[in-house]
Amino acid sequence: MRRSRVVALLAAGGFAVAGCSAPGPAEVTFYADGHTINTTPVLTCDYSQQLAQPCSAKGDTKTLKVRPGKPVQISVPGEVADAPWQIVYEYVTPQGEFKQSDPIPFTSLDRYAYTVTPPTPADRISAVDVQKYTAVLNAGTGESGLLPSDVWGLRLEA
Repeated sequence: MRRSRVVALLAAGGFAVAGCSAPGPAEVTFYADGHTINTTPVLTCDYSQQLAQPCSAKGDTKTLKVRPGKPVQISVPGEVADAPWQIVYEYVTPQGEFKQSDPIPFTSLDRYAYTVTPPTPADRISAVDVQKYTAVLNAGTGESGLLPSDVWGLRLEA
């Protein structure tokens, strides 16, 4: 009888440990023109060591179709919303000119969503980047600043 309790406890402990695997990379959700896509970072940077190339590409940028004038809704997880982050987007004018927005920063540490709207109803959003920032200390100078730690990208086609 005692042996069966030990086996049962060990089995229960094994299930508890199995459920504690490391979480995957944070996903940002984009919604545009009736379609939704979840993305993982396309670029990740680690400034904890003095590396010549602290950033590395992690995957392909996802693509959605969107018509001119349609917005792109962005939803970020808590690990992004709890840090300074910003959005930068590119759009195409009716004349075919590509233009880039000014950065749209979020520093209140509680913003989980944002809707990017084209400047005019004739413009079409062509790309959106979500950039999460981290505080970095320069050990040599003692200066600190914010640098991008993760970037999620979305390209939009007509």
